[in-house]
Amino acid sequence: MTTANTELYPEAQLVTDLREWMPHQRWFAAKGQTLTGVRVLLRDPLVEEPGFGADHLLVKVSFESAADQIYQVPLGYRPHLPDDLQQWTVAGPDESRGRSVYVYDGLRDQEILDRYSRNLASGTTSGPVELHNVPGSVIEPGLRGRALSAEQSNSSVVLGEKLLLKMFRRLTLGINPDVELPLALGEVGCRSISPIRAWIEAEVEDVRTTLAMVQDFAANSADGWSMALGSVRDLLIEGDLRADEVGTDFAGESQRIGAAVADVHAHLVAALGTGERTAAELSEGMIGRLEGAAAEVAELSELAPAIRARFEEFAGLGRVPVHRIHGDLHLGQVLRTPERWLLIDFEGEPVKSLEERRKPDHPFRDVAGILRSFDYAAHHSVRESQQGAAVASQREFRAREWAERNCAAFCEGYAAASGTDPRDSGVLLRAYELDKAVYEVVYEARHRPSWLHLPLEAIRRLTAM
Repeated sequence: MTTANTELYPEAQLVTDLREWMPHQRWFAAKGQTLTGVRVLLRDPLVEEPGFGADHLLVKVSFESAADQIYQVPLGYRPHLPDDLQQWTVAGPDESRGRSVYVYDGLRDQEILDRYSRNLASGTTSGPVELHNVPGSVIEPGLRGRALSAEQSNSSVVLGEKLLLKMFRRLTLGINPDVELPLALGEVGCRSISPIRAWIEAEVEDVRTTLAMVQDFAANSADGWSMALGSVRDLLIEGDLRADEVGTDFAGESQRIGAAVADVHAHLVAALGTGERTAAELSEGMIGRLEGAAAEVAELSELAPAIRARFEEFAGLGRVPVHRIHGDLHLGQVLRTPERWLLIDFEGEPVKSLEERRKPDHPFRDVAGILRSFDYAAHHSVRESQQGAAVASQREFRAREWAERNCAAFCEGYAAASGTDPRDSGVLLRAYELDKAVYEVVYEARHRPSWLHLPLEAIRRLTAM
């Protein structure tokens, strides 16, 4: 279909420009891969006005040695670009290439955000794109959009300081768990999440696929990671105080996080049921991931036999209960609002397939994710400082004290809300903590080699128990 925007910006040139621009974006998941092709799957015009256009695009990217990926790319077109949009430029005018306008990331333009807001309020969609409102939810007209400044793997827009529009940049064909699970939790009255009000989906390559979601915006909130880092920094500044004596002691909040995680787990069971898997099957996956990691990271090889022994010990537990879980839980995925802690971002580990992310697992995978996150928070400031050996040793001791205190508080909160203390299932919990630490070893080796010692030390500690 020919539109004013395709005449303004021919698709052949659009593909060329996207091929050059996309690999440099924060949300692009194939850094370092060689692109072999870009194809537009959907080009839906949002704005077609003199001197101003916008399209909502779905783009399929092919690679030399990796599977194809699909991305969601809203674009804006203007003959003159305001200063505040300059940094989001995809390409500038070039008449020799049939491009008479500036092309830029549309989610950074206030007028385009307002158009999305208006369409959501009116229920307007076009082509294969469908909007679904949760029964009883109404999106007010006139909510002004504000793109969140932090670049992430997805793009989020605050609407009227009341709602959050999250657009999934990289699409996985199918229904995204970040919509599926909060919808199910909302139906059974879970209060430890931010309720979903609407979602957007489309048929993409003959598969019904989630494009975006709208949920309540947690105003005046802080994420658990930032709060934990503040607590650790204050502890390290106070040279003669214990963790429980510092004014920003985090243990009370850790206990409440534990209760919130247990609350979500209980409601997931109520909404979607529970089942069983053999520990041997779960252990087999852990051993496979260990073997892959040991082949990539030499430092892990000497620890691999001890880790494998713990996984094999876990395999002997027989059948274990499983249900749908968060799947990628850490302190950055919990928000402290004035009223309570909320769990957010239910997509699961992005490196896993949708089928893997939707597969029921033991809830201790979530527990282990938080416990490992406490370890990272405790050592973040320690690693950033340059100190002598004696001072570094003292700071390490205090960081470990903080981590142990908050891990214990989290487990106490989880136990009080669920009736199950993770510490009473040492073999099972330790296996999940080790599985997470193995994942961390690979991540640090690839991205932050100076941090590699942290998961390695955790593995030594966990295998010595």
